[in-house]
Amino acid sequence: MRSQVRSLFALLAIVAAAGVAGLPGARLTARSLPDRPVRAHAQDLGATAASQIMSASLILKVRHPDDLESLVASTQDPLSPRYHRFLTLDEFVARFAPAASDVAAITRYLRGFGIQVDEVYPNRLLLRVTGTADAFDRAFDLDVHDFVRGSRRYHGPRHTPRIPVLLRDLLVTIVGPGDEPEFHPMHRRAANAALPIRRPFGAMPPAGAIATGVPGDYTVGDAANLYDVNPIYAAHIDGTGQTVGIVTLADFIPADAYTYWNLIGLAVPANRITQIRVDGGAELSADAGSGETSLDVEQAGGLAPGAAIRVYDAPNSAAGFMDAFYRAISDNLADSLSTSWGSAEEFYAEAVVGVDRSGELQAFHQVFLEAGAQGVSLFAASGDNGAYDINDAFDDPVDNVLSVDVPAADPAMTAAGGTTTPVKLSAGPGTPTLVVAHEQVWGWDYIENYLIGIGAFPAGDTSLFPVGGGGGVSVNWARPSYQQFTPGVRRTEPGQAVVYQGETLLQLPAHFKGRNLPDISLNADPFTGYYVYSSTDGGLIDGFGGTSFVAPQLNGISALAAQGTHGRVGFWNPMLYRFQRLYGASPFSPIVDITGGDNWFYTGISGYDAGAGLGVIDAAKLLNAMRLENRFN
Repeated sequence: MRSQVRSLFALLAIVAAAGVAGLPGARLTARSLPDRPVRAHAQDLGATAASQIMSASLILKVRHPDDLESLVASTQDPLSPRYHRFLTLDEFVARFAPAASDVAAITRYLRGFGIQVDEVYPNRLLLRVTGTADAFDRAFDLDVHDFVRGSRRYHGPRHTPRIPVLLRDLLVTIVGPGDEPEFHPMHRRAANAALPIRRPFGAMPPAGAIATGVPGDYTVGDAANLYDVNPIYAAHIDGTGQTVGIVTLADFIPADAYTYWNLIGLAVPANRITQIRVDGGAELSADAGSGETSLDVEQAGGLAPGAAIRVYDAPNSAAGFMDAFYRAISDNLADSLSTSWGSAEEFYAEAVVGVDRSGELQAFHQVFLEAGAQGVSLFAASGDNGAYDINDAFDDPVDNVLSVDVPAADPAMTAAGGTTTPVKLSAGPGTPTLVVAHEQVWGWDYIENYLIGIGAFPAGDTSLFPVGGGGGVSVNWARPSYQQFTPGVRRTEPGQAVVYQGETLLQLPAHFKGRNLPDISLNADPFTGYYVYSSTDGGLIDGFGGTSFVAPQLNGISALAAQGTHGRVGFWNPMLYRFQRLYGASPFSPIVDITGGDNWFYTGISGYDAGAGLGVIDAAKLLNAMRLENRFN
């Protein structure tokens, strides 16, 4: 048996990750356009006052980036002597961080313009700096302007940062100065769709019911039932000794999480939540997305009830999101991290927003690689707009275009997709029953088709488009090595362009072999969704869903796996794709294929698809597979 397993691992080594990212992605081509950002409903108020004090983040380049890619890959290669041998923060800094002299050189440059370095992050890759608008304009040619959208006033650069020749080998980019809220949480509520659908929801879960068994009223206990987590609990594994981290852009009330756990009768340690306020912290309100943070904590902490929780909340801005990740990963205290916020990757292209933000994608990537090198598992929601991430069903910014979400699209991130679990729905008495008999890719076209079929919607109605689990092909990142030999992965489609108000802003590359996402999925459809407790949103709310739930649930399951294998798991993706090749559709497979449904473009098929990725996980079998692999190393 041992020799057979080693032989299988040897075969898989041929396709083992030789690098996480492979080559950089396609270069997006754009027409020459006037220098104007696409800021829907925003008014440009002109240049920011020269004396206005503001902050920004300078992202420094890692040393030896190719070696870092290879190192992360080797930690997930069962035939490598570096398998699961992760770096400490000090070891990472010694091998890959810029030298102290590099930080000093940047500091001297900034001082010449009156910009002050307030903080050097522990990984020595981020400098938090403060100066006047005039100082930033002179140092980096940013042309900072004020804008107003609704009642919100904010500022941001109108030019791509100009990195001086002296610093080009040291800096990736400057993020900010700007405080535009630009990321959205990945959750949906069934009630908000205002559909004529009868849902089997209750008013509240039965007292002390860890699981309800009612779609739309599900709890973390139901998630444990759906994805075979209970055998792990039976083995006395509950996340004790592990720490899960949440990266979020909205403040929350920690007491809400304890209320939720208490309501379902789940025993958890007292004072398990530590809140880290990055850049002064985020806003607390329903509009800011506080319910998102509540559900993230409730789900991750509910599936790993013995784990500690660290919540990194930052202002909703480009710098805030970046800083939260850099802080959490350089702290190196969380064994796994998840986020349920994001934005379409086309919003990093100069032709779409007026500023080339591709440096921010590279800045994300290098810190995600640091996480992989340190053994921190990362999960990001893939989005709730189906295969059309840049579109929104309620405030459509551009014409329909296949697109994916950042940071889920990064090849060093595990992208969490969404499914619909079995459910029976109807449009009321006398109407036929809509039956979802098997778990399928989440896309609300199944509801739309039903309503059209019974005459409740006019023929051809598309009011539910494109609500569903995010997925597709990145145009920024090449297909990573762990996907190279995976049947079902796709290339980008032809004829895709970002069109705004009738004008083509950006032609997307056709037939590009890009990174496919999601990687793995769990239930996300609000009609088969969950309870959430959030004081800012009115207390106990049912019918909540979205890939927002999947990322923290995987986060919690990762904590269980880390406890069960006596060490950090690290980057999941090479392991997931390796297990899919090794086990296939056998009864021992930790991955359950999803072969039905669609996310408005990508259909659930046998093997990989960009609707549900590899499928959904069987948590107990995943832990068994990990333990078996570890025995041979």
